[in-house]
Amino acid sequence: MRVLLKFSNAVDWLNRQIGKYAIWLILASTVISGVNALVRKIFNFSSNAFLEVQWYLFAAAFLLAAGYTLLNNEHVKIDVIYSKFSRPKQIWIDIIGFTFFLTPVCLAVLWYSMPFFLKGYHSGEMSNNAGGLIRWPVYALMPIGFTLLMLQGWSELIKRFAFLQGLIEDPAIKRDEKSAEEELAESILRLAEAKAKAQQAG
Repeated sequence: MRVLLKFSNAVDWLNRQIGKYAIWLILASTVISGVNALVRKIFNFSSNAFLEVQWYLFAAAFLLAAGYTLLNNEHVKIDVIYSKFSRPKQIWIDIIGFTFFLTPVCLAVLWYSMPFFLKGYHSGEMSNNAGGLIRWPVYALMPIGFTLLMLQGWSELIKRFAFLQGLIEDPAIKRDEKSAEEELAESILRLAEAKAKAQQAG
């Protein structure tokens, strides 16, 4: 079990790091959207590439952060029913869900998305829209995102069994850690302060 817990900790660390940076993709998409709107209004110029890169960034944030969302127990579930069971029963519901639902779905998506990605990669498939972007990078997000989600599901499965054996605390209890949104806000504030200091020094 100790080896499995080390694997679980490694997966948690990986998805935690990816989740912290994935939220920047939402900010980037928002900035590009705003700049595109200004350029279109002021200079009467636009490109499908601006629109498609927003879609790509949003898809990347959604798929790459799926494992991070599961790590933080933030995926949508029917709490009205779930909350009525005792904690041990909730743990077993999680175990059944991770084993018989999450893992098969992720494997199915990987089975169908890998050939889809490889076909686009080898053909160099481009968008049908004028000025559009190459397609295979966004196709690659599907197998990558669902691999991260599946690995996190296995990590949660390991932690549930470890909890039942009394080896760790309840993995569903949220720790007093900063959310990705709070870290992003602090990073933006630090950048703004650094820029202000640089301007004052200049």
